[in-house]
Amino acid sequence: MMLRGVGRRYALGGPWVLRDVDLDVAPGALLRIEGTNGSGKSTLLRILAGIDAPSAGRVTGRPRTAYVPERFPAALPFTAAGYLTAMGRVHGLGRAAAGRAAREWLDRFGAGHLARTRLSELSKGSSQKVAVAQGLLAAPGLLVLDEAWTGLDPASRTVLDEAVTERAAAGGTVVFVDHDPHRLAGAPDAVFRVQEGRLAPVPGPGPAPRAAGRARTRVRVDAEGPAGAELPGALPGDPVREAAPGGRSAAVRLTVDAAHSDALLRALLTGEPPWHIRAVTALTTGAAAPGKEHDR
Repeated sequence: MMLRGVGRRYALGGPWVLRDVDLDVAPGALLRIEGTNGSGKSTLLRILAGIDAPSAGRVTGRPRTAYVPERFPAALPFTAAGYLTAMGRVHGLGRAAAGRAAREWLDRFGAGHLARTRLSELSKGSSQKVAVAQGLLAAPGLLVLDEAWTGLDPASRTVLDEAVTERAAAGGTVVFVDHDPHRLAGAPDAVFRVQEGRLAPVPGPGPAPRAAGRARTRVRVDAEGPAGAELPGALPGDPVREAAPGGRSAAVRLTVDAAHSDALLRALLTGEPPWHIRAVTALTTGAAAPGKEHDR
């Protein structure tokens, strides 16, 4: 995804909130955006997510995107599970897959017992769990988080930290803003600062370099379908297939390059019948990090 000469102002002849922003966003990148209140951080995130359009310049190559705003519209006429299922459908999941993903993410954030509670009756913290879950449930290619940790309890903040690193490890891109300067410390591939409408890289050691040709990230997916079900044909990335451990006849283990992992997960979740994803594991192999695995 590329931004070239992007600018934004809210009235003809008005002041530029953003100007001349150039940014390359690679698959699997984890990017942090910093800046003072009113500097244009949220405007930049909305443009990245496609929620807002630039007044100047262009954005190309945007993948399937999910956006978690700073303020969640809790007055929507849904229950928590109903809203997440509807959002899963918007993101392209089948009804059964969307409902299953909704339950799984509510459970992961410790909110499974609130599945049938109306959004208007949820506390601010519980509403934020639902807001974050809707951004994660369909494994987006680009996840944009605007102060998404605000309002979460410590355990849920940890869950979100893990989910963000999982998305990046699986080949998804994550761009985030957070008021805590230590959020995901050492993990972002790059940090940028919005100041006086311009975007500039923040100097720093950053993460360990990922030298081309020395390390290769692949993703292992453990999936299980209904008894007798066959995998969807022509799976993205031509994954290596093997029997999953445990001896279940309908379980399979698929290994694919990280660049194809989002498409593979989508194909499994939206298949007829849909497949249940039991585990996703990022595998780093090569001279730079032989045999290293990150279980998620």
